[in-house]
Amino acid sequence: MAQLYFYYSTMNAGKSTNLLQASFNYKERGLNSLIYTAKIDTRFGESKVSSRIGLSEKAFTFDKNTDFYKSISEKDFKLDCLLIDESQFLTKSQVLQLSNVVDMLDIPVLCYGLRTDFQGELFEGSQYLLAWSDKLVELKTICFCGRKANMVLRQTEDGTPIREGSQIDIGGNEKYISLCRKHYREAFRKS
Repeated sequence: MAQLYFYYSTMNAGKSTNLLQASFNYKERGLNSLIYTAKIDTRFGESKVSSRIGLSEKAFTFDKNTDFYKSISEKDFKLDCLLIDESQFLTKSQVLQLSNVVDMLDIPVLCYGLRTDFQGELFEGSQYLLAWSDKLVELKTICFCGRKANMVLRQTEDGTPIREGSQIDIGGNEKYISLCRKHYREAFRKS
C-alpha cells in the first residue's frame, strides 16, 4: 500500500543525499522512479538534484502551477515511486495532489524538505506535509555545539544574522547555518 512520506530537517542534514539513495535503490531493483525539484533552485544547474557530497541526478522541475496528479496520471509507463526534493516550496494544493497520487494511483510519494524557514516559521508545503503525510521522518543534523540543530539562521557574508526578509532566498552554506535553538537565539542577542 502506497504512502505519503515527508523527510524533513534543517539545512545540511542529507535530504538530497537520502532522496538520491532512494532513487538509486528503486532503479537498482528495476523499478521506475521520477524525481522532481523546485524550479527556483538552480544552484547546481537547472533540472538537477545535487547533494553536498557530490551525488546528482536529472530531475523534472515544479513551480506553483505544476499539477502533479494530472502529470503523473498521464504517464505512459508504470511508475513505482515519486520523489520530491525541496518540498517546502510545494503549495497546499500540490500536497493534496500528491496525496491523491498515493491514494488514487497507489504510487508512493517521498517528499524531502525543510520544516521551517530562517525565522522559525513553517513553509506552506511543509505545513501541509506535516499535517497530511502518512509517515514523518526527521533527518537530523547537529549544531556546532553537538546538540541537535532544529533552526536555520540566515546570515550576511560577514556572519551577521538576518532577522527579516523574504521567506524564500535560495542559498547554501554561504547564506545559511543550522543551529540548535539556544545558539540560534544567542546569534541574535550578539548582533
